[in-house]
Amino acid sequence: MDAAYKTGPRNLITDVSGLRVGNAQDDRIKTGTTVLVGGAPFTASVHVMGGAPGTKETDLLAPDKTVQQVDALVLSGGSAYGLDACSGVMDGLRAMGRGFAIGHVRIPIVPGAIIFDLINGGAKDWDENPYRALGLAALQNAGMDFALGTTGAGTGALAAMQKGGLGSASLILPDGSTVGALVAVNALGSVTTPGGQHFWAAPFEMGEEFGGLGPDPRGGLVSPEPSLKEQAMQMHASGGANTTIAIVATDAPLTKVQCHRLAVTAHDGMARAIVPSHTPLDGDLVFGVATGNEGSVDATAFRNIAAAGAVCLSRAIARAVYEATAAERDILPTYRGR
Repeated sequence: MDAAYKTGPRNLITDVSGLRVGNAQDDRIKTGTTVLVGGAPFTASVHVMGGAPGTKETDLLAPDKTVQQVDALVLSGGSAYGLDACSGVMDGLRAMGRGFAIGHVRIPIVPGAIIFDLINGGAKDWDENPYRALGLAALQNAGMDFALGTTGAGTGALAAMQKGGLGSASLILPDGSTVGALVAVNALGSVTTPGGQHFWAAPFEMGEEFGGLGPDPRGGLVSPEPSLKEQAMQMHASGGANTTIAIVATDAPLTKVQCHRLAVTAHDGMARAIVPSHTPLDGDLVFGVATGNEGSVDATAFRNIAAAGAVCLSRAIARAVYEATAAERDILPTYRGR
């Protein structure tokens, strides 16, 4: 990016005004939930490019659907079980008096998406679905600062060659707009080039946010290495056991249609940071979010916001893997512990 671009003060999605993030996890199960919540409802849409998504309430985010704004978004582990995290967030928001008003009734609007982390060394012997409680706890933990790596929805995440995790990054554009990304990386593909040292996203790194090693100097990096993730899982989950789910947000006043296009463009950032991405066995998706409600943006400003969103997502993906930490019963190494 041009030198006029800089990271936000936290280099997190919460540099976008009006947003907070909360995490909750269960280290025994090796799973968790992440919640993005606004001080007020925010405009949102979504775009799915993976072949095996797991979602809740995403149909209403299509540009032609009636509801324009949502109260929160949920990223969760747990595969289909994890969708229940949205219910816990709804419980918490309802207690706060939040939600879409229909007469005297308020219904919190909480779309969500999940990753598959059921085969990662954690104990999955629960008698009662734990994700509703994790969702509520994540909402209650929401704040401006939060940890990256092995936390929240990234607690049990795995990439092809090492542990995945939760990542985030931000940019402030020359016009003063802020863009940020939040991602849970659990990809079929690799976040690092063959050999595991350099990140595919290295050309977009700001400072040394994921090690500062720079791009891989070798060319012709086409053939992927055999996936350590697939070997560790012994192919037991070959049907849709991978997903990278993300949120890209801005404080600019975007319409719901523009939020949809923001999500579409952000997939470029995913493809630059994970090789391969958007496979039939990934459920890759991106939510596009805008917190601004005053005025509008022209085509040039929107183009710059969308391009920055893709860059933020690439960086957030690398940061997720870089910040992952080791835990008992891990089936893959961490990037820094390789």
